Amino acid sequence: MDNSSRTSAPATHDVVVIGGGPAGLQAALTLGRVHRSVLLLDSGSYRNATVDAMHNFLSHDGTPPADLRAAVHAELAAYPTVEVRAVAATRTRADGAAYAADLADGTSVTARGLVLATGLRDALPDKPGLADLWGREAAHCPFCHGHEYAGRPVAVLGGGPAAGHLTRIMAPVASRLTVLADGAPLEADLPAGVDVRPEPVAGFCRSAGGATVTFADGSTEDYAGVFVVPVSTQAAPFAEQLGLALLPSGGVEVDVMGRTSLPRVHAAGDMAHVAALPMPVASVLVSAAAGQVAAASMVAALL
Repeated sequence: MDNSSRTSAPATHDVVVIGGGPAGLQAALTLGRVHRSVLLLDSGSYRNATVDAMHNFLSHDGTPPADLRAAVHAELAAYPTVEVRAVAATRTRADGAAYAADLADGTSVTARGLVLATGLRDALPDKPGLADLWGREAAHCPFCHGHEYAGRPVAVLGGGPAAGHLTRIMAPVASRLTVLADGAPLEADLPAGVDVRPEPVAGFCRSAGGATVTFADGSTEDYAGVFVVPVSTQAAPFAEQLGLALLPSGGVEVDVMGRTSLPRVHAAGDMAHVAALPMPVASVLVSAAAGQVAAASMVAALL
């Protein structure tokens, strides 16, 4: 649809927050607390959509993500300057002294500032059955999922440098650790006692105790969980559309206050990080904290 056919009003909000995960929710709450007019756009698509429960979040350890979102939506309803819409943004652009977001319902909204909290999208290794396990028997963060595999065998898919890091973290947790090299040379410096299966991996399936790995020669082995290193990219095109500065990780570059390279465009959550970090921190708690900082600094920018 051509932008000229969209309905639009100049600076209808102080801030539009794009993204309904923990960073966006916290940003909307922070803005609402000081009575800024804020519109939260929630597409209903979440990076942790396959996760049964989130962990390592004080007072919410083990809470289903949907329950947290519902609780925050109820809290936001108490703030008259906060509006939540279950609609995806499709495009962002500068609109004079303001910013506009085109929506999937054919309308546009305009605000003095944007907070981007659209997160990342994970691309998994191309292995049959792996996607069905993602977020439960297959995971990427030991701080989020490691304890659930305690006292049982755990595998790491891929023998790259990350395998050494993951096996060292999981050493006190798992009963046995195995690196699935998947037919590639082993690059990781592994701690003593870690097994290596060098043969190619043919696929995965859920089992009573976790995950069954099938190898190219037809043999199988069972594990409580499998750690995977996904390739993560921006889940939304807004950073590219706005021309924001990016870091080598692919994350949006922000300063310690969540400010991007454009004035009054802030970013929070795992889509963005400061240059001092090699990659974003994938954590619900860290994302929520980043949303609070980005929103508070937005208030200062709008004064």
